[in-house]
Amino acid sequence: MNERSDVEERDDQPTEALDGGHDGGYDSSDEALPDLSVADAAAGELPPPKRLGRQANLLVALVAVVAILTLFWPRGDGSFAAPGGFLTDGNGRPQTLGTRMAPVTLVHFWATWCPPCITEIPTLDDLTNDFRAEYNDFQVLMIAVQDDVEKVDTFLGNSPGIVLYDHNWDVAHRYGTRKLPETYLVVRGRVVQRWEGAQNWNDPEIRKIVEDALTGQGDGGEA
Repeated sequence: MNERSDVEERDDQPTEALDGGHDGGYDSSDEALPDLSVADAAAGELPPPKRLGRQANLLVALVAVVAILTLFWPRGDGSFAAPGGFLTDGNGRPQTLGTRMAPVTLVHFWATWCPPCITEIPTLDDLTNDFRAEYNDFQVLMIAVQDDVEKVDTFLGNSPGIVLYDHNWDVAHRYGTRKLPETYLVVRGRVVQRWEGAQNWNDPEIRKIVEDALTGQGDGGEA
Protein backbone atom coordinates (compact mmCIF):
# COMPACT_ATOMS: atom_id res chain seq x y z
CA MET A 1 0.00 0.00 0.00
CA ASN A 2 1.39 3.38 -1.00
CA GLU A 3 2.01 5.98 1.67
CA ARG A 4 0.17 9.25 1.30
CA SER A 5 2.23 12.32 0.68
CA ASP A 6 -0.15 14.64 2.50
CA VAL A 7 -2.38 14.77 5.58
CA GLU A 8 -5.83 16.37 5.90
CA GLU A 9 -6.98 18.63 8.72
CA ARG A 10 -7.28 16.81 12.03
CA ASP A 11 -10.63 15.93 13.58
CA ASP A 12 -9.84 18.00 16.66
CA GLN A 13 -9.69 21.16 14.56
CA PRO A 14 -11.87 23.90 16.15
CA THR A 15 -15.35 24.05 14.64
CA GLU A 16 -14.98 27.63 13.48
CA ALA A 17 -11.90 26.85 11.41
CA LEU A 18 -13.48 23.77 9.81
CA ASP A 19 -16.81 25.42 9.04
CA GLY A 20 -17.14 25.34 5.26
CA GLY A 21 -18.62 28.84 5.30
CA HIS A 22 -15.61 30.42 7.00
CA ASP A 23 -12.35 29.28 5.40
CA GLY A 24 -10.06 32.09 6.41
CA GLY A 25 -12.27 35.16 6.21
CA TYR A 26 -13.19 35.38 2.52
CA ASP A 27 -16.65 33.80 2.57
CA SER A 28 -19.78 35.91 3.01
CA SER A 29 -21.97 35.21 6.02
CA ASP A 30 -25.75 34.94 6.02
CA GLU A 31 -26.15 37.76 8.52
CA ALA A 32 -27.56 41.10 7.40
CA LEU A 33 -25.18 44.02 7.25
CA PRO A 34 -25.18 46.12 10.48
CA ASP A 35 -27.15 49.39 10.59
CA LEU A 36 -25.20 52.51 9.68
CA SER A 37 -24.17 54.99 12.38
CA VAL A 38 -26.58 57.94 12.80
CA ALA A 39 -24.48 60.24 14.98
CA ASP A 40 -25.48 63.36 13.03
CA ALA A 41 -29.15 62.57 13.23
CA ALA A 42 -28.96 61.85 16.95
CA ALA A 43 -27.57 65.34 17.46
CA GLY A 44 -30.71 67.02 16.31
CA GLU A 45 -32.63 67.68 13.21
CA LEU A 46 -31.84 64.99 10.66
CA PRO A 47 -34.04 61.91 10.72
CA PRO A 48 -32.20 58.61 11.04
CA PRO A 49 -31.60 56.93 7.69
CA LYS A 50 -33.87 54.09 6.69
CA ARG A 51 -32.56 50.59 7.10
CA LEU A 52 -31.41 48.92 3.96
CA GLY A 53 -33.94 46.55 2.46
CA ARG A 54 -33.14 42.91 1.80
CA GLN A 55 -32.39 43.50 -1.88
CA ALA A 56 -30.05 46.36 -1.03
CA ASN A 57 -28.24 44.18 1.50
CA LEU A 58 -27.82 41.44 -1.09
CA LEU A 59 -26.48 43.96 -3.60
CA VAL A 60 -23.91 45.29 -1.15
CA ALA A 61 -22.81 41.75 -0.30
CA LEU A 62 -22.52 40.89 -4.00
CA VAL A 63 -20.35 43.94 -4.64
CA ALA A 64 -18.06 42.92 -1.77
CA VAL A 65 -17.71 39.37 -3.11
CA VAL A 66 -16.92 40.64 -6.61
CA ALA A 67 -14.26 42.96 -5.20
CA ILE A 68 -12.59 40.08 -3.33
CA LEU A 69 -12.69 37.81 -6.38
CA THR A 70 -11.19 40.56 -8.50
CA LEU A 71 -8.30 40.92 -6.06
CA PHE A 72 -7.48 37.23 -5.67
CA TRP A 73 -8.68 35.72 -8.95
CA PRO A 74 -5.73 34.09 -10.77
CA ARG A 75 -4.27 35.95 -13.72
CA GLY A 76 -3.96 34.35 -17.13
CA ASP A 77 -0.52 33.01 -16.20
CA GLY A 78 -2.00 31.09 -13.25
CA SER A 79 -0.49 33.28 -10.54
CA PHE A 80 -2.46 35.14 -7.87
CA ALA A 81 -1.81 37.73 -5.20
CA ALA A 82 -0.32 36.21 -2.06
CA PRO A 83 -2.87 36.43 0.76
CA GLY A 84 -1.94 38.21 3.96
CA GLY A 85 -2.84 37.30 7.50
CA PHE A 86 -1.67 37.23 11.09
CA LEU A 87 0.46 34.50 12.61
CA THR A 88 2.35 34.18 15.90
CA ASP A 89 6.01 33.58 16.67
CA GLY A 90 7.36 31.10 19.21
CA ASN A 91 6.64 33.53 22.03
CA GLY A 92 3.02 34.02 21.03
CA ARG A 93 3.55 37.51 19.64
CA PRO A 94 1.46 38.46 16.58
CA GLN A 95 3.36 38.58 13.30
CA THR A 96 2.16 39.99 9.99
CA LEU A 97 2.91 37.56 7.17
CA GLY A 98 3.72 40.23 4.60
CA THR A 99 6.48 41.78 6.71
CA ARG A 100 8.37 38.47 6.84
CA MET A 101 8.41 37.97 3.08
CA ALA A 102 11.53 38.33 0.94
CA PRO A 103 11.29 39.16 -2.78
CA VAL A 104 11.32 35.39 -3.38
CA THR A 105 9.82 33.29 -0.58
CA LEU A 106 8.78 29.70 -0.04
CA VAL A 107 5.71 29.67 2.21
CA HIS A 108 5.66 26.15 3.64
CA PHE A 109 2.65 24.84 5.61
CA TRP A 110 3.50 21.81 7.76
CA ALA A 111 3.13 20.26 11.25
CA THR A 112 4.95 17.88 13.56
CA TRP A 113 1.82 15.68 13.69
CA CYS A 114 2.01 15.20 9.89
CA PRO A 115 4.30 12.23 9.00
CA PRO A 116 4.95 13.30 5.38
CA CYS A 117 5.94 16.75 6.63
CA ILE A 118 8.60 15.24 8.86
CA THR A 119 10.18 13.26 6.03
CA GLU A 120 10.74 16.25 3.76
CA ILE A 121 12.18 18.73 6.28
CA PRO A 122 15.83 17.63 5.84
CA THR A 123 15.83 18.32 2.09
CA LEU A 124 13.95 21.59 2.65
CA ASP A 125 16.70 22.61 5.08
CA ASP A 126 19.27 21.72 2.40
CA LEU A 127 17.56 23.97 -0.13
CA THR A 128 17.21 26.79 2.40
CA ASN A 129 20.88 26.71 3.33
CA ASP A 130 22.08 26.49 -0.26
CA PHE A 131 19.98 29.32 -1.66
CA ARG A 132 20.29 31.67 1.30
CA ALA A 133 24.07 31.35 1.08
CA GLU A 134 23.91 32.57 -2.52
CA TYR A 135 20.93 34.92 -2.64
CA ASN A 136 20.09 37.72 -0.19
CA ASP A 137 16.52 38.06 -1.49
CA PHE A 138 15.40 34.52 -0.62
CA GLN A 139 13.53 33.29 2.46
CA VAL A 140 11.68 30.20 3.66
CA LEU A 141 8.72 30.69 6.01
CA MET A 142 7.89 27.47 7.80
CA ILE A 143 4.33 27.88 9.06
CA ALA A 144 3.45 25.26 11.67
CA VAL A 145 -0.29 24.59 11.51
CA GLN A 146 -2.28 23.74 14.65
CA ASP A 147 0.95 22.70 16.34
CA ASP A 148 2.69 22.89 19.70
CA VAL A 149 5.58 25.33 20.04
CA GLU A 150 7.69 23.02 22.21
CA LYS A 151 7.28 20.09 19.81
CA VAL A 152 8.24 22.29 16.87
CA ASP A 153 11.31 23.66 18.67
CA THR A 154 12.41 20.17 19.67
CA PHE A 155 12.02 18.78 16.18
CA LEU A 156 13.51 21.64 14.17
CA GLY A 157 16.42 22.53 16.42
CA ASN A 158 18.55 24.98 14.43
CA SER A 159 16.53 24.82 11.22
CA PRO A 160 17.46 27.74 8.95
CA GLY A 161 13.90 28.75 8.03
CA ILE A 162 11.77 31.30 9.86
CA VAL A 163 9.17 29.47 11.96
CA LEU A 164 5.72 30.97 12.51
CA TYR A 165 2.49 29.46 13.84
CA ASP A 166 -1.00 29.24 12.34
CA HIS A 167 -2.94 27.74 15.24
CA ASN A 168 -6.40 27.76 13.60
CA TRP A 169 -5.57 27.16 9.90
CA ASP A 170 -6.53 30.78 9.19
CA VAL A 171 -3.64 31.70 6.89
CA ALA A 172 -3.48 28.17 5.46
CA HIS A 173 -7.10 28.46 4.40
CA ARG A 174 -6.45 31.86 2.86
CA TYR A 175 -3.92 30.22 0.58
CA GLY A 176 -6.31 27.37 -0.18
CA THR A 177 -4.44 24.78 1.89
CA ARG A 178 -6.48 22.04 3.56
CA LYS A 179 -3.90 19.25 3.54
CA LEU A 180 -0.31 19.20 4.74
CA PRO A 181 2.38 19.63 3.67
CA GLU A 182 1.85 22.28 1.03
CA THR A 183 4.31 24.87 -0.25
CA TYR A 184 3.91 28.07 -2.25
CA LEU A 185 6.55 29.99 -4.18
CA VAL A 186 5.81 33.69 -3.78
CA VAL A 187 7.65 36.07 -6.11
CA ARG A 188 7.28 39.76 -5.34
CA GLY A 189 3.87 39.36 -3.79
CA ARG A 190 2.41 36.82 -6.21
CA VAL A 191 2.01 33.08 -5.79
CA VAL A 192 3.50 31.55 -8.94
CA GLN A 193 3.89 27.89 -7.96
CA ARG A 194 2.33 25.41 -5.56
CA TRP A 195 3.64 22.03 -4.47
CA GLU A 196 1.14 19.63 -2.89
CA GLY A 197 2.39 16.89 -0.61
CA ALA A 198 5.93 16.06 0.49
CA GLN A 199 8.70 16.96 -1.96
CA ASN A 200 12.35 16.14 -2.44
CA TRP A 201 13.75 19.66 -2.30
CA ASN A 202 17.06 18.40 -3.70
CA ASP A 203 15.29 17.56 -6.95
CA PRO A 204 17.10 19.51 -9.72
CA GLU A 205 13.80 20.43 -11.41
CA ILE A 206 12.39 21.96 -8.23
CA ARG A 207 15.62 23.81 -7.53
CA LYS A 208 15.67 25.19 -11.07
CA ILE A 209 12.17 26.64 -10.61
CA VAL A 210 13.28 28.45 -7.46
CA GLU A 211 16.58 29.58 -8.94
CA ASP A 212 14.91 30.89 -12.09
CA ALA A 213 12.62 33.00 -9.89
CA LEU A 214 15.67 34.37 -8.07
CA THR A 215 17.62 35.18 -11.22
CA GLY A 216 14.63 36.66 -13.04
CA GLN A 217 14.64 33.97 -15.71
CA GLY A 218 11.22 32.67 -14.85
CA ASP A 219 8.16 33.27 -12.67
CA GLY A 220 8.18 29.82 -11.11
CA GLY A 221 5.73 28.20 -13.51
CA GLU A 222 1.99 27.86 -13.01
CA ALA A 223 0.37 28.02 -9.62
